[in-house]
Amino acid sequence: MMRSILSLLFVLIIIVLIASCGGSNLPSNNERDTTTATKDTIRIANDSLEYEVIITEIGFNSWLATQPPRGYRSQSSMDLSNDRQIPIYNSRVNNPFSYDADLYPFRIDYDRNVDYGYEVTYLLFNYFKFFEQRYNQRL
Repeated sequence: MMRSILSLLFVLIIIVLIASCGGSNLPSNNERDTTTATKDTIRIANDSLEYEVIITEIGFNSWLATQPPRGYRSQSSMDLSNDRQIPIYNSRVNNPFSYDADLYPFRIDYDRNVDYGYEVTYLLFNYFKFFEQRYNQRL
């Protein structure tokens, strides 16, 4: 059960960097849903909907509500943290004999030269904090 939940979570995190098919097919701002939270599923996409993060993990939504609000940290400071943590996370994915494959099942496709927008950066930054606390991991 835990493996399937974690697998789903990491499949969704890997989809963090989904490029949209084209700008002309995008709905108007009024039709877009850039933030949706349902129980413990949260979806955040940047304004252009080029990239998104979807996290489905029990307790993440309520944990996120206890964290400093959006705007508390600058995007550049969170980017620096993400730039440091993602390679560590991915190296653990590549070493399933050294690290629990249930915790690190999939790589995160992330390019530090791409501006993913504040919302995506904020969600990824906070997910790593949540992940470290919940699973007693240090990235």
